[in-house]
Parts: sequence; structure tokens; C-alpha cells
Amino acid sequence: METIFGNLQGLKSSQLKQLQRLYHQRIPGDRITTPDFSQRLAAISTEVNQPVCAYINRRGQVIRVGVGTPRQTQIPPMELPRYGAERLSGIRCIATHLKPEPPNEAALTAMALQRLDALVVLNITGTGFTRRGGGATGYVKEAYLAHLTPQESRTLITSPAASKVGESQIQSPSWNISPPLDLDDLADQDLVDLVENLEAEFQREFIAQEVDADHDRVLIVGLMTSEMTPLQFQDNLLELARLVDTAGGDVLQTIQQKRSRIHPQTVVGEGKVQEIALTAQTLGVNLVVFDRDLSPSQVRNLEMQIGIRVVDRTEVILDIFAQRAQSRAGKLQVELAQLEYMQPRLAGRGRTMSRLGGGIGTRGPGETKLETERRAIGQRISRLQKEVTQLQAHRSRLRQRRQHREVPSVALVGYTNAGKSTLLNALTNAEVYTADQLFATLDPTTRRLVIPHGETDEHQEILITDTVGFIHELPASLMDAFRATLEEVTEADALLHLVDLSHPAWLRHIRSVREILAQMPITPGPALVVFNKIDQADSETLALAREEFPLAVFISASQRLGLETLRHRLAQLIEYAVDSR
Repeated sequence: METIFGNLQGLKSSQLKQLQRLYHQRIPGDRITTPDFSQRLAAISTEVNQPVCAYINRRGQVIRVGVGTPRQTQIPPMELPRYGAERLSGIRCIATHLKPEPPNEAALTAMALQRLDALVVLNITGTGFTRRGGGATGYVKEAYLAHLTPQESRTLITSPAASKVGESQIQSPSWNISPPLDLDDLADQDLVDLVENLEAEFQREFIAQEVDADHDRVLIVGLMTSEMTPLQFQDNLLELARLVDTAGGDVLQTIQQKRSRIHPQTVVGEGKVQEIALTAQTLGVNLVVFDRDLSPSQVRNLEMQIGIRVVDRTEVILDIFAQRAQSRAGKLQVELAQLEYMQPRLAGRGRTMSRLGGGIGTRGPGETKLETERRAIGQRISRLQKEVTQLQAHRSRLRQRRQHREVPSVALVGYTNAGKSTLLNALTNAEVYTADQLFATLDPTTRRLVIPHGETDEHQEILITDTVGFIHELPASLMDAFRATLEEVTEADALLHLVDLSHPAWLRHIRSVREILAQMPITPGPALVVFNKIDQADSETLALAREEFPLAVFISASQRLGLETLRHRLAQLIEYAVDSR
């Protein structure tokens, strides 16, 4: 029995049967519709007094019938055939409309979202006329034929996206609507010719864009709630654009919404989800990134409605960590964080996960592949947690050896991209990798540094460790997985808290770092605030920082400015830290 979609309340069984019989109709492959099929659709629509939509494939088969408008009956993206930016979906919609007017924007948007071959809107009267033998067949007053057109003027917005985040870049899809047609004129339209010409134009436009297939084409979605200020919201979007850029994606556009609180099912409102889907389809986006953590059910709901992969901020950070980890310890901790993030999100990872599994390696024929995968991941997490514990023990022995030799230690902490690795290189002539990227270095690096003694001015040796950069709302899974690395911070005698003074959100960065340090199981040692990149900061910012932090040191690690002052202040810090042990 064929399925009827849409608003079926109040329909009689005879009317449902008429709708079901539409599935047995066949349209010639080269025609958009026929007068007979259009009149039959109009007759049913007249009788039920509601719009009716029939979706037809290129073989002329009716594959979906819905009671309602094209917007209300549209095919979910996940159920549509796969198509690219250079092709149409291979489906057309014949829709009835109860008012004598051209297709409205909602219907045209539904056409664009589904990338339909064509949309036909049949305007009908409410009276109909009677054939010989009786029976209302409906009366099609006029018909409109609509189809998508290529957008020659559409430009690709590529990363870095920071300068574009606050701007509205959304472009509407382009379509063509015919003048009013009668059914005979409509029947004369050649579907094959129309589709082939359109897809040839889409293909030319697609090639002209020269899309880099190695990079994700990303749409960022930001939600501003009542809990944040406009400045915080824009800072978050700028940071997310940098994260996507660091992960290797190209940010094409940013969509924003302001709501008092998040929507429990889809984070943003229903209308905004439609806008996201349409923008993604229009720009050829293959990844949507939200500026907040999403629950597994929210990801599933969004992917069902948008039709492409949806990830959150944490998943982008995990991806960067996976690319940056070089040592065995770093790779171990990244894998643990990824598995802990993935475990609750297994459900809905494709239909194959719900099929029954059996045989060797499963607990019997009744266990699903989903359960098998969950169990395997759980076992792997247990093994990794044991290895991280062993890593902690190993690092603890190294620290005890250093403490036994009574070599003071300092940990470099700070927001990601504050310049910690650059400072380590400048102080110790190390060759740690540096780049103007978030999380450019992930594995901790320890080097020896000679500084003057705080009292005698004689030379003394200390150890200085470059740690993983912090970020606001550092995901809990990362905090847990990187506990072996973060212990370098808690076990150090003192901290150098490096701040990028050239960043507009430097005060917020200081608060974020301090919040993360406050969550450490062991209270870290005393900290010296060091403002970096003073050569890139304006005089007003410098004056404010000096007023707010009178004991801070001001340097430029890349230009080697203020390093001698830093060494002397570091010596005083170490003396204070050692004396207060």
C-alpha cells in the first residue's frame, strides 16, 4: 500500500484511495506532465479542498504523493537521491494551488532545497466542471512552470573567514517562472531538453568555481542567547572560523540567529534550519559547523533536515588535535578523547548500524552492529585509559627525578596562539614548531633555561615546559584525556601566563585560562602574567593592560623585545615559589 504524506485529517477512505491510485499513473519520459494527469490531480484537490503534490521521477513514475503545499510535503534531504552542485535531483513536483497566483516563495524555496528538475503549479477553481457521466474533475485555470537557474554571479567566500563572520553574505537561489500556461502548452514542454540544458549550465558553473576537493566547504552557524553579549558572540564566531581554518576547511558563509534559549531539538528555530539547508545547497557546502556543543539527538535531527554532515565546536577541536599530535603520548590522548566523544553519538550513524550482526566476535545473533561497535569502543577506551595512567606514572617519575636534582620548573600556559612556542624558542634557542594557527603545537616540550639568580645574580638552571594551549569552554573529554599533559602545569613550581595583547578579546582569554587552572585537581604554583605581541597592540590597549596588571611583564617574543626583563622577573618568581614550597 502506497503512503500518502501531509495533512490527512478529515479525509474519507474514498479520497485516500483516489490519492493512492495516483501511484499507478505513468507520465511519458520526455513530458513534464500530461493534461489528463493534471486534471486528475486537480479533481482530487478540489474534492478534498486542499493542495495536493505529486512527485515524479525521470522514468515518469509517481514516487510520492502529499496533501499540502510543496513546502509542507517536500522530501527530506536524507531521502533524496544523491546529487552534486552540477546536477538536479531527477524529481519534479506537480502541485495544485487553490488561489489564482504564481508560485510563492515558500514553494520555490522547497524546489531549491530539493533541487527539483521542475515545479509545476496548477491553479484550480473551487467549483470544477462535470464530465459526461458525472463526477467533478476539477478545473485548472492556469499553470506555471518553474525551474532553477545557475547563478553566474555567485562568488566563493574562502577562508580565512574572520573578516566576514559578522557580515550577511546569504544569496538567494536563482529560479525562472514561466508566464501563465494552459495545459496543452504545458504538455508540449520537453522535460529531457529542459533538464539537459540546465545541467550543462550547472556543470559549466561548477567547473568555473574550481572547487578544492581536499578542503571541506563549511557553513558556520552561530546562536546568540540571552546569556552572552554581542561582543562575546562575535568573538566566538571569529574563533570558530579560525578553528575551521586551522582544521583545513574553507568557511563559505556564516548564519546567525538570536534566541532567548536554544531549541531542544534543532538548536536554532525551524525557519532557520530551512535557511541553513537552502544556503548549504545554494553554495555547495558539505559541512555545517555549530558554534556550541550539540547533543547526539540534535546532530541527528539537523542532519535529517539539512541533508549534510553537521558537527559542533568540540569535534572541530578534536580534529585539529588529531592532526597536530606527533608523539605517541599525544596520539594516545587524542584517540581517547575522540572515542569518548564518539561513544554516545553512535546511534544514527547510518542504517547499516541497525542491522543484526552475528558470528565470531559478537555475543550472539541477537546483538546489533550498533551494540557490537559500542562494546568495542568501550573496550578500547578502557585500554587507552590504562595507558594514559601508565603515561602519568612515567611522567611522574621523570618529575621526581628532576625535583630530586632540585631543578626548579616553570610551565608556560596561555590561550591558544598566544605565542608560547615562539617564546620558548626565543628563550632557549629551541626549534619547536610555530605557526599563526590555533593549537599549532600539542605535545609538551621541556627545555633548560639559564637565568640569573634572584639574590646573588649568579647563573642558575631551570626547566621550562611549553604546554597545550587553552581555549574557552575546553571540552571535558579533552580535559580528561590530556590529564597527563596538564599535570605538567600542576606539578611545575611556577607558571608563566602568556597573553596575546594584540587579540581584541585578550581580557576574556585571561579569564578563560584562569577558569581552567581553577578546575585543576592540584592548585598550580604562583603565576606571572606576561603580555606578548606588544609590537602589534595599540597604545590604548597597552595603557589599559598596564593599569589592570601593574606587575605584568610586556614583551614581543617574535621581535625579542623585553626578554631580559622577563628573565629577571622569572628569577624572582622562582625564588618566591621555591621559598614558599
